[in-house]
Amino acid sequence: MTPRVDPESLSDAELDAAIDEGAAGRSDRRLRRVIAVAVVGVLLFAGGLLLGRVSLPQQISVPGDTSAEAGFARDMQEHHAQAVEMAQLVYDRSDDEGIRLLAYDILTGQTQQMGQMYAWLDTWGLQQAPSEPSMTWMSRPTRDGSMGDHGHSTAADEPMPGLATFTQMQALRDATGVDAEVLFLQLMTAHHVGGIEMAQAILERSDQREVVTLASQMIRTQEGDLAAMRDLLDQRGVRVEPSVS
Repeated sequence: MTPRVDPESLSDAELDAAIDEGAAGRSDRRLRRVIAVAVVGVLLFAGGLLLGRVSLPQQISVPGDTSAEAGFARDMQEHHAQAVEMAQLVYDRSDDEGIRLLAYDILTGQTQQMGQMYAWLDTWGLQQAPSEPSMTWMSRPTRDGSMGDHGHSTAADEPMPGLATFTQMQALRDATGVDAEVLFLQLMTAHHVGGIEMAQAILERSDQREVVTLASQMIRTQEGDLAAMRDLLDQRGVRVEPSVS
């Protein structure tokens, strides 16, 4: 069984040791803690990979390379990576406690989930790189035999739902203060709506226990984030009513 580690229980000395190599010179103590939690999460899941390889022969079946589960794991890692980048950007650009706490939660939570999905693919004996265009898995039949493609094609340039464009990401990198906060909240709202759509789509296509568990967790967490972001936008005089299709 993989040892459980509570990053919040680490001493200051242990935290410093975990982040010194990758974050030397950063003066913000809380940001240092964010990075340390992410590092610990990756190390834990790296340990889980070894256990997964040992237990693999005992499994009756695992998802194949073109399965919905494999496509979801690959695409959602990419989707999460952008959310993590946005969270890092706004954490550096805002001094608002509510914004920084939200960014902290997204950064640590989605980094950990990326580690889990990486571990799935490794445990299943599959490559991390996709063998088909992104979002192809959403055109796969649902478990009830119907086709619920959510309007997505199998074109190689098909965008992931909610993903910010290059121009939008650059605007966030250039923004400061309240402008950065509002843009972050708007982009992350769309990002979460798209992420929930993807999580709902895999629940319609998979009964793999670990996949169902994580996708359900994603939906609950991101729905809670959407409510928090709506409140934060209201405080800044911006009204957004996100809907999940």
